[in-house]
Amino acid sequence: MPDNSRYSAHIGYLFNELPLESRIAAARAAGFSAIEHPAPYAVPAADMAALLREAGLPYVQFGLRSGDASRGEKGIAIFPDRRDEFRANLAEGLDYAEAVGVRMLHAMAGVLPAAEWRPEHRACYLENLGLAAEEAGKRGIRIIVEAMSPGAVPDYFLPTAASAREAIAEAGHANLGLLLDVFHTVAAGDDPVQAIHDSGETIAHVHIADHPGRHEPGSGRIDFAAVRSALDAIGYAGFIGCEYVPAGVTADGLGWLPRRA
Repeated sequence: MPDNSRYSAHIGYLFNELPLESRIAAARAAGFSAIEHPAPYAVPAADMAALLREAGLPYVQFGLRSGDASRGEKGIAIFPDRRDEFRANLAEGLDYAEAVGVRMLHAMAGVLPAAEWRPEHRACYLENLGLAAEEAGKRGIRIIVEAMSPGAVPDYFLPTAASAREAIAEAGHANLGLLLDVFHTVAAGDDPVQAIHDSGETIAHVHIADHPGRHEPGSGRIDFAAVRSALDAIGYAGFIGCEYVPAGVTADGLGWLPRRA
């Protein structure tokens, strides 16, 4: 993979043996050059901004509120009866992002069995994506879209990178980008190298974890040298988000991470 100056620690997964407020400094000490977390709202934005300044790290991306996790919800953007909730979450997310310097927000689609999909679900999703992209663009923030594989997130509305690209294209707004997750791509049965080339400049952010197991790079069968070459070939210069489940204590599994000189 690329040099460590491009690695972002996903502190929803990494360093989770520590309180959230302590994970940013831990990521910096371990050699990461950015952090991300899907749901930072428990930490007031002013406090988060202070922690980031102290560590000297940027916060790459987080998500809009995604519903009730205890009910298995992974986004609400596809549900017509929750439009107002989506808009309120968007306003809150944009305010938080602006306060802490985040330039990408993930708007999760939602979980719904395919047998229950109706045209109004897709229409609502595309409408919400367009609205989010428009409002985020006014603040210099980009909306990103991610696919989640059926094995990891059953019934997620966007199960493959191709389906995420199709939604972005159909929404038709220049302020939308793809969060390409290498683990989800492989778990869905697709070739990550081909997905990178197919996605090209649509890619706004990248997540990595090995497969199977979703652990550290090098723990499974993904060819990360080939992934690196493909990203270089399309000119990707963004951060590589490390969204994996540590096999043990996070710091003990960082032998794969290049150290700063």
